[in-house]
Amino acid sequence: MIEALTDNMIMSENPTLAVIGLGYVGLPLAVEFGKRRPVIGFDVNHARIDELRRGNDHTLETLSEELAEARHLSFTADPADLAGASIFIVTVPTPIDPSKRPDLTPLIRASETLGTVLKRGDIVVYESTVYPGATEEDCVPVLERVSGLTFNEDFFVGYSPERINPGDKAHRLTTIRKVTSGSTPEVAEVIDELYASIIEAGTYKAESIRVAEAAKVIENTQRDLNIALINELAIIFNRMGIDTEAVLKAAGTKWNFLPFRPGLVGGHCIGVDPYYLTHKAEALGYHPQVILAGRRINDGMGAYVAGQMVKAMLRRRIQVEGARVLILGLAFKENCPDLRNTKVIDVVAELKDYGISVDVYDPWVNSDEAEREYSLRPVEQASHGGYDGVILAVAHQEFTELGAEGIRAFGRAAHVLYDLKHILPTNASDLRL
Repeated sequence: MIEALTDNMIMSENPTLAVIGLGYVGLPLAVEFGKRRPVIGFDVNHARIDELRRGNDHTLETLSEELAEARHLSFTADPADLAGASIFIVTVPTPIDPSKRPDLTPLIRASETLGTVLKRGDIVVYESTVYPGATEEDCVPVLERVSGLTFNEDFFVGYSPERINPGDKAHRLTTIRKVTSGSTPEVAEVIDELYASIIEAGTYKAESIRVAEAAKVIENTQRDLNIALINELAIIFNRMGIDTEAVLKAAGTKWNFLPFRPGLVGGHCIGVDPYYLTHKAEALGYHPQVILAGRRINDGMGAYVAGQMVKAMLRRRIQVEGARVLILGLAFKENCPDLRNTKVIDVVAELKDYGISVDVYDPWVNSDEAEREYSLRPVEQASHGGYDGVILAVAHQEFTELGAEGIRAFGRAAHVLYDLKHILPTNASDLRL
């Protein structure tokens, strides 16, 4: 079988490919491959399958025109339909549980599903972010147990970490270099050629699956730590009465100063992935210090923002208990409907603990999804002149276009405007992070 793979039989025969999980990562992948080869897009969410069959994508990562271009792509929620595929790419979420431990449940269930249809010669490629070793130590045993097949004799695996950046229209799937790997050198070559057929930016073949897994998890750990440093500096500078943005602009005049900014670190990657690495490290008897310190700082920023807001209201002699505060933005980043692990919800919870009534307005997010995930329903429209405080939490285009005057119109005569994203002129707000 390995010799057959080295002869590029998989590439020449153009076998059917299946993408498991059609979210922010899986759908763009399925669409791109679906322009060139037969692809089965699988998701357990029947509503998601119905939506895609109608040519719509609520994540806004894929346009209706792009879906139409993928002429070889079909959608299904029936696992039996996967039997016709020979290559499977798994793009399911890998979240953390309430105790901040890796939750591999979606990954294990996807592996169990694939085990029921796996055949001799098939290849399974995982894209979900995991700790080094998870593919071969956690997923492969499930594939073997359910399928009754033997790893690296009857079937093969690979790992190619996703690098999707939700809401980013400049850095798309095909323009981001792809790291690839395989369970044997021959399979690694096949997987690399497979991705090279759609990735314009090229591929990078890692030495092993564990190297590829580690590379992915440190990408976001590095960003997390850099943001944590800037968040801590912001806390220090605020106590000194120094404007953090002014400091960062001055420091940024040096060519090698990294342009990170303070803020709420949410989303499915940066605020989650480091816990996968620290979990594995602790399982090996090492307690990470720097990584977890950064996580503590970033996880505490929601409470810090709320505390700053309350202090500013008290300085204005605004009665805190019973006050009304408007938060502009709920998504974890600008111009994107993605609510996963948004840290805006931490600000909401903390303000409510002070007895403050909080409204959240975000024209990008789905209200039903927000209510389902966070028991919070955003207001359909924020009322003018009705709030004691306004927090600009997400830099959506709609908010930046309002400008300081338009945003202040939401407040009462005496109110506090907190600009978390530094999108307003220096003196246009009362607080900046």
